[in-house]
Amino acid sequence: MLVVLLLLLLAAAVCGRLGVWQIDRAYERANLAAQQEAVEQEASGPAELGELLAPQEAFPGELVGREARVTGTYEPDGQMLVAGRSLDGVEGYLVLTPLRVSDDGTGGASWAELSGPPVLPVVRGWVDSPAPGPAALEVPAGEVDVTGWLQASESTARTGTVPDNPDGPPLTQDIAASALANTWDGPIYSAYAVLTSSDPAQPAAASGGPAPLPRPVLDGGTDVNLQNFFYALQWWVFGLFAVALWVRLVRDEMAGGRRERRRDRHPREGGRRDDDPVGTGIAGLPSS
Repeated sequence: MLVVLLLLLLAAAVCGRLGVWQIDRAYERANLAAQQEAVEQEASGPAELGELLAPQEAFPGELVGREARVTGTYEPDGQMLVAGRSLDGVEGYLVLTPLRVSDDGTGGASWAELSGPPVLPVVRGWVDSPAPGPAALEVPAGEVDVTGWLQASESTARTGTVPDNPDGPPLTQDIAASALANTWDGPIYSAYAVLTSSDPAQPAAASGGPAPLPRPVLDGGTDVNLQNFFYALQWWVFGLFAVALWVRLVRDEMAGGRRERRRDRHPREGGRRDDDPVGTGIAGLPSS
């Protein structure tokens, strides 16, 4: 029985390990698919924002990291700094500026039924101080053609309050459309753009402008390939079956032992035991 136990435990361990391997494969295949999607998006070049997303429309996850192009006018009076954001391991601030959209590629059709031209939050770069120099806060005057990576609007789940910033723009913790809509007038997009280029150009980082940011991470790699996932479940079921088989063998062995002991306790013929030829009857009297 001990040998059987070791063999079944070994089989269960092998099945469990194979199940873990299948789960790793499930995530690996999903990550590869996400990387391929990112490469295809980058190769396709920027698309008109209006072809991808309309104002106040729910942001689909597959647009994360997609490059979009839009024309509008910056509103520097609404500019904010997003606190607690790191670049190359250094904590600092994102420069967040509202862009009043004038052309998203649809000729205004995407906001025709709304209250007016929408505003797109644009992250123009990163600074290391809540009181950056004038060049970091300077925006191109008039209409500007903006190209940037799309990212989903954040939630307002962070706790705590941000301090006042008397020497610079107001601070915020999140790039959340739900909160920004109360600060900036007009309809708002459920996404923000991480600036990659603009025409006219903003001040370069070497001249005191905000430092450019890398492309946002594509979130699609967190999904699981279902085929490998179900393979993993099958291996784990096989492992549980091996353990259940051992339990069944132990129960059968114990049941056999109980039957042997029961036969030893009760007479085999006429209520008589082999080691008690006389036997006992009611009230301990010899049975006839």
